[in-house]
Amino acid sequence: MLATLGFLTIAVFLFLILTKKVSVIVALIIVPLVFALLGGFGAEIGPLMLEGIQSVAPTGIMLGFAILFFGVMNNAGLFDPIISRVLKMVKGDPLKIVVGTAVIAMVTHLDGSGASTFLITIPALLPLYEKLKMSRLVLAGVVALGAGIMNMMPWGGPAARAGSALGLDPSAIFSPLIPAMIAGIIWVLFVAYILGKRERKRLGVHDFEYNYQQELSEEDRKMRRPKLFFVNLAITILAIVALIKVWLPLPIVFMVAFAVALLINYPKPDDQQEQVRSQALGMVTVVSIIFAAGIFTGILGGTGMIEAMALAMVNIIPEGVGGSMALLVAVISMPISLLFTPDAYYFGVLPVLSQSAEMYGVASIEMARASILGQMTTGFPLSPLTAATFLLIGLARVELGDHQKFIFKWAFGTTIVMAIVAWITGAI
Repeated sequence: MLATLGFLTIAVFLFLILTKKVSVIVALIIVPLVFALLGGFGAEIGPLMLEGIQSVAPTGIMLGFAILFFGVMNNAGLFDPIISRVLKMVKGDPLKIVVGTAVIAMVTHLDGSGASTFLITIPALLPLYEKLKMSRLVLAGVVALGAGIMNMMPWGGPAARAGSALGLDPSAIFSPLIPAMIAGIIWVLFVAYILGKRERKRLGVHDFEYNYQQELSEEDRKMRRPKLFFVNLAITILAIVALIKVWLPLPIVFMVAFAVALLINYPKPDDQQEQVRSQALGMVTVVSIIFAAGIFTGILGGTGMIEAMALAMVNIIPEGVGGSMALLVAVISMPISLLFTPDAYYFGVLPVLSQSAEMYGVASIEMARASILGQMTTGFPLSPLTAATFLLIGLARVELGDHQKFIFKWAFGTTIVMAIVAWITGAI
């Protein structure tokens, strides 16, 4: 019963957002609420929803102030030299821009943080895409692919969770997957080439001398602080290092960084308030979705639907394919990112799958490797269960359903390519 309710909840939610029947926020709140009531959890719904909101509160605060911080930096002109230089290098060629986007996304995701990757890459590249009238879906999709493939690193969330759940060293999980990851990187660059070629065919190559500063509006020019470029760069680098080293809780890092950046660049109180207002729409949109997602995961987790779905998935595995469970999990690891949060999968589903696989002679470490080939790696920037996804689509100004439909097959293809290489090399 619980498993059926869980799968129906996920199915109805995905149907509503993919067909754009309702907004993501409405679907995140109403769909699990309705199915929880149908399941007889009326008396428990309030506490479960509140618990879910509380669980995502730090993330919501972090993303809200991160948007404010990078918004201030963008208004102050921190990304202007990067955009100008990229424009000179690519000379208006959409193909080079899209491939460059993939490379930038992979490099910036070396820290393992989806939020910081999206906050750095999207604001820096979006003006370039808009100038050339390139698709924002291509921008969001290629950044998602680049970040997803690099999320396999041992210090990334999936490998760390898999290691913790099964008592394994994340490095031992990751090392045999290096050939598969290299194949995945090549595949991502190939996809970027294909998408870039389509954009080039659609738009052509614009051979022009682009003066980024001349394209700015009068209001934008007033907000620029070119003399503070190196100061702003130092603040940004310090903030990113603080995030990686976890010198302070992540929400506090962005709150402090935002306050310092605001004070240095716009010392007048009226200017400070104007900066907050200029970022208000993007911040409220993302943060409201995050808290709505907290209700969604709070109900599914608290009612036991997620655990029931995990057990149901194990029970339907045919006995004849038991020895190939690692390969099977690798193949489906990316799509099931749409069903389970990283914590729910790695701490709830993976141990159950691992125990079942051991009955067929499949080592638990192979199940861990199979999982990180797609579950919240290539799949995390598409999943409605991760806050970073909403940050990505919010910054790129695209709809979740459009983003998923556009990039799903390419992300799934990345996982398939890596699964084949991992299987051939004996990693799984």
